[in-house]
Amino acid sequence: MTVALTGNHLTFAQLYSVALRGESAALAPAAAERMNASRAVVDRLIASGATAYGINTGFGKLASVRISSEQVRQLQVNLVRSHASGVGAPLSEPETRAMMLLRANALAKGLSGVRPLVVETLLQMLNAKVHPVIPSQGSVGASGDLAPLAHLAHAAIGEGRAVFRGETLAGGEALKRAGITPLTLEAKEGLSLLNGTQGMLALLGLALREAYTLVDSADVAAALSLDALRGSPGAFDARIMHARAFPGAAATARNLAHLNEGSQIRESHRAAEKDPRVQDAYSLRCTPQVHGAVRDAIAHAREVAAIELNSATDNPLVFVRDAAGGVADGDIVSGGNFHGQPLAMAADQMAIAIATLGGIAERRLEQMTNPLTSMLPAFLTPEPGVNSGFMVAQITAAALASENKALAAPHSVDSISTSGNQEDYVSMGMSGARRLAHMLENLRYIVAIELLCACQGIDLLAPLQTGALARRAFDAVRTKSPKLTIDRPLSGDIEAVSALVAGGAIAEILH
Repeated sequence: MTVALTGNHLTFAQLYSVALRGESAALAPAAAERMNASRAVVDRLIASGATAYGINTGFGKLASVRISSEQVRQLQVNLVRSHASGVGAPLSEPETRAMMLLRANALAKGLSGVRPLVVETLLQMLNAKVHPVIPSQGSVGASGDLAPLAHLAHAAIGEGRAVFRGETLAGGEALKRAGITPLTLEAKEGLSLLNGTQGMLALLGLALREAYTLVDSADVAAALSLDALRGSPGAFDARIMHARAFPGAAATARNLAHLNEGSQIRESHRAAEKDPRVQDAYSLRCTPQVHGAVRDAIAHAREVAAIELNSATDNPLVFVRDAAGGVADGDIVSGGNFHGQPLAMAADQMAIAIATLGGIAERRLEQMTNPLTSMLPAFLTPEPGVNSGFMVAQITAAALASENKALAAPHSVDSISTSGNQEDYVSMGMSGARRLAHMLENLRYIVAIELLCACQGIDLLAPLQTGALARRAFDAVRTKSPKLTIDRPLSGDIEAVSALVAGGAIAEILH
């Protein structure tokens, strides 16, 4: 299905279909009309000889330099070339596709004063799978993601580099093989391609999708851990959640209660004389409050990103007043919509949420492997001593959890002056969003290790079984990793269960 871009109606589902499944996109006719109207305002200003930032002036600190009409086109090309100064590992194909779609949609809004041809060229590249090579480092997230977007534009004008059919080529050669005419930039079009937050938004948007999968998977892992540790689901009573009505906590409490419903393990120790414990450790008892706070943080980050999906984030913006009778009139207004602070703060919130979820998961698996806190055999092995069981799996989870804690340090409170002190307060949004993929990978491994430990613990409680819904997760894990009876390398098991989590097989149990 082709996604029709209007600049106003792009959804996360459409973003994921294009970025992850390779679906195509096209410019909606109504959007093309709005773009033509705003472009006419720009053309009229150029013809009048009036001055407007980014159209016939220099950029940033050089905004006071007037550019002659003969140099306007060269100005735009020079802008793209000079700003293509990123470094580091290139963005992945899904990240690149997301960025291309988002930039096209922002321009399709019709407030940038560029021709429909600019968006159509980006979409031709997207649909033909000509993917610019975009270095991931070099943006401070102030005038948008200048360097990353410049590398995108550099390929669109037939320069730079691009990947086509698995081969990295010169941008012009990639376009030629795909049958796409390189874009010749007119006034303002280079600037409009570069000013925007679509680098950080692409990374944040893709991270959100995986974060939802992982928080659901973490609920499933926690439910299995609760049974393995013979914990009590009493703390998940709906009345407790209603007394402190955070929506995320209520959702996790419902999940935990539902997953463990009908658990034989729970019934076996319900009587106080069989189990004198009154309350469980916080990592079990407070799972709704902690996982719930993570859920609410992710939901807030999603709300921020949802606004940005259909926002105009370049500068200046062109507002059409009257296009009737063939007269193009309007206002060209300079502002700061390119500043990434909202997304930078959302990315920080996401990072804290990811680190928190991994931290409590690691504590639960420590509870299971530590003979001082568990009624299970030491390190979940039937013969501790000759076997080490899950001892080092817990250490691996601890290493990953601590790494994520360090990575969660906020980026949005940092700033460094750039562009001759013109851009004197920056967001660091791109670097804040760029770390999320690595943090999510770490979290996947932690959740996978918790699943492995919990399933091992439940096996050690046989013939008692966990709840029917939780049993589905147990069975899914056991298709990838058999019960540990004697020591074996667990690296492959962790990788296999991590892939299971990434594919959504564990999270889908809740839906």
